[in-house]
Amino acid sequence: MDLATYFELLQLVQASVLAGAVLGVVGGLIGVFVMQRDMAFAVHGISELSFAGAAAALLLGVNVVAGSILGSLIAAAIIGLLGARARDRNSIIGVLMPFGLGLGILFLALYPGRSGNKFGLLTGQIVSVDFEQLGLLVGISVVVLAALLVIWRPLSFDSLDTEVAVAKGVPSRALALVFMVLLGLTVAVSVQVIGALLVLALLVTPAASALRVSASPVLVPVLAMIFGLVSAVGGILIALGGSLPISPYITSISFLIYVVCRLIEWRRQRSHARVKVAA
Repeated sequence: MDLATYFELLQLVQASVLAGAVLGVVGGLIGVFVMQRDMAFAVHGISELSFAGAAAALLLGVNVVAGSILGSLIAAAIIGLLGARARDRNSIIGVLMPFGLGLGILFLALYPGRSGNKFGLLTGQIVSVDFEQLGLLVGISVVVLAALLVIWRPLSFDSLDTEVAVAKGVPSRALALVFMVLLGLTVAVSVQVIGALLVLALLVTPAASALRVSASPVLVPVLAMIFGLVSAVGGILIALGGSLPISPYITSISFLIYVVCRLIEWRRQRSHARVKVAA
């Protein structure tokens, strides 16, 4: 593929690139709270019902994004209302995941259209986002970002020490439910770009990477957003040169960033150990 052909293809997927950029930023930011609240498993649980909602919408011939959002919000509400404790939350997620995945597979089996549309819901599709959908995805992302900024301080407090936060008057249960709704919306956006099976690559891995190299409450969210942005946009740009879905490229870049961050953490720990020994 020559450069001219590449730029022609790039023109065709502008909406996907912009959606990936927005998703990388939002996913990295909300991923910080996902890690702090130990809810990586919840992301996967929500994504399965989001997939079921999107598959049902595809079968019925209605807006796939709307179906994905509805599935995500149902899962987020169930987990938020019934999973206050970690043990209850994990058991609920464990029940929802196979149920959502089974429903999604059923709806896709009944769908008579192109197989590429079915596959795209699971693993992402580089041309799955048009400019009409982009407006909706950006709108949802702006709502999520605005809401996170409004509840940032109490949510941070509640995420780091729930018992003390409750003692200080922080409405922990209400915050947990609001956060789950915001997470559900973010997952619904993610499914459109990277697919239901691989959303962890943008909602967990960037934040996990950032936490390996910093503990700063300012630097960690910034790094997580940068890592998410690089993974999403980089994966799409590299995928243009091949015939594979975008998800293997996004997940590979995200994983490489995590490995580099682990190596940085390991070298830093070795340096500190040597300093202590020398002292």
